[in-house]
Amino acid sequence: MESKYRRCVGMMIINSDNKILVGRRLDHPSGHWQMPQGGIDENENPEEAVWREMKEEIGTDNADMIKRSKQWINYEIPSETLATLPWGNIYIGQTQKWFAFRFKGREEEIDVSTENPEFSEWKWSDHNLLVENIVPFKRVVYEKILIEFKELFN
Repeated sequence: MESKYRRCVGMMIINSDNKILVGRRLDHPSGHWQMPQGGIDENENPEEAVWREMKEEIGTDNADMIKRSKQWINYEIPSETLATLPWGNIYIGQTQKWFAFRFKGREEEIDVSTENPEFSEWKWSDHNLLVENIVPFKRVVYEKILIEFKELFN
């Protein structure tokens, strides 16, 4: 049986000040901020997908992978949001594998106005602000990944 959840990756990109890169989504009127994420293509593994998605979403992959989540985290997407997604009639939500990265580049390398932009702007955020600034239906995901990656902020 095919999964009701679209497989995707999430990335926590951390700078030298232990701040996390977040972007404001172009396709959601909420004004919420989120960490970059994206789908895993057919015949692609999660690690390949996260590097491809990083380049597609923020214009650079100048980072070192420092942690990979042990779990896949599922979340459901509200029907009104699903209706706006090209795959929204196939899945009820997403299941995500998360990766943490240490950003090695200069801020000038980050460019969210890529070929198929997902963010209108980006900023560095404190990890304690992630949950309150994400859309409500993703809050459980962020809570779980912050627990799993907590040693990165001690």
